Amino acid sequence: MATTEKSQSASRSSKRSAPGGAGAGATRRQNAEKGFVASKELGENMQAVLVDLLELAGQGKQAHWNVVGRNFRDTHRILDEIIEAAREFSDTVAERMRALHAVPDGRSDIVAATTTLPEYPQGEIDTTETVDLITVRLESTVGTIRGVHDAVDDEDPTSADILHTIIEKLEQFAWMVSAENRTPAASRP
Repeated sequence: MATTEKSQSASRSSKRSAPGGAGAGATRRQNAEKGFVASKELGENMQAVLVDLLELAGQGKQAHWNVVGRNFRDTHRILDEIIEAAREFSDTVAERMRALHAVPDGRSDIVAATTTLPEYPQGEIDTTETVDLITVRLESTVGTIRGVHDAVDDEDPTSADILHTIIEKLEQFAWMVSAENRTPAASRP
């Protein structure tokens, strides 16, 4: 029995070693930690997503504090959900960037200078207008993500999978929020 086990063990270990050496070597884009290193373009694309998510969370909070009017409570609550999701997604994107040895930059001046989201108005905003303003910002953030998606997917399908999750949730929020101001299609002239 011991001879059979040794024979099987030797057979397994001989299958493990690659002919001519120790196996596949590191690619040029792997660092000393043996991890995948994002290209400059991948880092920039993920950074674009990060700043829009951070700005969405900040503008969502501004809307949350200053919304007034009919359906206040429901609007106030869904804004909290959007803010929480945007914060979680921004953390996921930033941590993914670090895993790829890119450096996320979430400083307020960088976010303000590079976001694609329009500036949010100051002061109290009626719920109806808030719904429209937040829908635009959700759709803008999705537009940024969709705009970089194919390039991200070409280089790193794992990061693209993260973007898929974000798109799905933000589009769902855009639908749910915008429905507040819609009229049924059958009721339209």
